[in-house]
Amino acid sequence: MSLWLAGIGVSRGIAIGRVHRVHGADLDIPEYAIEPEELDAEVERFEAALAEARSQLEQIRSQIPASAPAEISAFIDTHLLMMQDTALSDTVANLIREHRCNAEWALKLQQDHLTDVFDQMDDAYLKTRRDDVEHVTARIQRVLLKQERRIDARADRSRHPPVIVADDLTPADIIILHQQGVAAFVTEHGGPLSHSAILARSLRIPAIVGVHDARRMLVDDETLVVDGEAGHILADPAEDALSFYRHRQKRDQRYRRMLGKLKTEPAISADGRKVRLLANVELPDDSKDAAEVGAEGIGLYRTEFLYMNREEMPGEEEQLAAYRRVLRSVDGPVTIRTLDIGADKTLGHGRDHSASSNPALGLRAIRLCLKETDMFRVQLRALLRASAEGDVRIMLPMISNIQELRQTRHLINELMTELRSQGLAFNPALPVGAMIEVPAAALAAPLLARHADFFSLGTNDLIQYTLAMDRVDDEINYLYDPLHPAVLRLIKFTIDAGADAGIPVSMCGEMASDRRYTRLLLGLGLTEFSMHPANILEVKRLVMQSDVSALQRHVEAVLGATDALEYRELLDALDEPAAA
Repeated sequence: MSLWLAGIGVSRGIAIGRVHRVHGADLDIPEYAIEPEELDAEVERFEAALAEARSQLEQIRSQIPASAPAEISAFIDTHLLMMQDTALSDTVANLIREHRCNAEWALKLQQDHLTDVFDQMDDAYLKTRRDDVEHVTARIQRVLLKQERRIDARADRSRHPPVIVADDLTPADIIILHQQGVAAFVTEHGGPLSHSAILARSLRIPAIVGVHDARRMLVDDETLVVDGEAGHILADPAEDALSFYRHRQKRDQRYRRMLGKLKTEPAISADGRKVRLLANVELPDDSKDAAEVGAEGIGLYRTEFLYMNREEMPGEEEQLAAYRRVLRSVDGPVTIRTLDIGADKTLGHGRDHSASSNPALGLRAIRLCLKETDMFRVQLRALLRASAEGDVRIMLPMISNIQELRQTRHLINELMTELRSQGLAFNPALPVGAMIEVPAAALAAPLLARHADFFSLGTNDLIQYTLAMDRVDDEINYLYDPLHPAVLRLIKFTIDAGADAGIPVSMCGEMASDRRYTRLLLGLGLTEFSMHPANILEVKRLVMQSDVSALQRHVEAVLGATDALEYRELLDALDEPAAA
């Protein structure tokens, strides 16, 4: 008899496969005594497992897809840094000797201690860091216990691809299982804004989270249909239901082929409005993916990869070489964001500024760069020199006041004088823009526009700061609402401020890449979108089908609605012509 279950669809697509339940988080940790003469060997066994776990994570990080957001790499980097922390390595070794116990039990004792410490913290942001402790220790435990998450090699994956059913999965788990040919993911916990959900979307793997008791109700090897858009799963489906979903799969494949034909078409709306579609990239070679889908340039080039996981700071020549590579591989402007370290992204070479009571609100991004000016000067020099060889734009993250723009401008002017005296070329009219990701910046947009050459809306942070919630906290992710009236008004206010000042406004957050919001953003006046390369063609199709003038009139009615029901009905009406 068929079984229908519902959860939260976090990655679109239809998958049909066989259930493969994973119980990796429910590890049975043994406890046994170690003889005194064997303690050194037991410590060495733990250190070897720690080294192996680090090696696994480093390999996983190198295999993160180009379309994945920077948060995924930062997630892995955070775990790597935790594995290097003496609070884990040295303390566990000491516990082995002190209690004369096996490495697994000593690691569990330290995990329990660390999670208790986080649980007792008043700060909600830091409380969520206990999950990182559990993920890291679970990976080391699996190495010690020789219980890696792997698919049965005997399974016929071509005819019966596995659908992973688990309590929860980390991004590292997803990358490993993706390499093993899984068809989809179903988890009992998690949310649409978790790192794992973001990665599943980047990999285009259908995924559903929040399916409570899924492992208890599903049976290994039974046929399972996963509808990642609706958030539904169907176990042991009848033949007519199976035929329906197979038809859906073929329709989706035809849709993807149709989108491929739009690569060379201009992004012009039905009423003749030109829209620029740019790509977000993280590594120099990622720009090839952008070129393959017809991106008109790079709207967000993240530079954190140059600084992560290394002992020495990247030098000017190394950075210049990276910027040159991306300039040579893409036509159009390349918007390079200066170092955005802080919150869940940390440096690995002795400069850890994450000790703030709430790193998301502390010393990060432009604040850190203006404090560590020696580091910032190196990056700005490399960017200035790169501007002599292509259409470079500098984008400053986390701007919250005019002084930060003025300080950066002053520093750039100093460096221009320095480069000129050294006979090194640069573009003296190099555009410098501000990311609008905090409400203060959006509300001060008319003032900031006097000192910025362009704006870029970072909606991921703008939404979480406006709504006072951590977007990757599963406990409150239901509060993350891109359609909240306050969020839309801040976006509209920023776009209008840019138009009044005659400077371009783009959007590089997740809203720009989500087809559900394309028509809304066009109606708000956005004419420049930057997104994962994988989403460009789908957004282009919606742009080409849209009457922007009509959308703008409709959105005016949305923003003017004073009744909550009317507000939502007007928003829903925007989606109707966008159905695929």
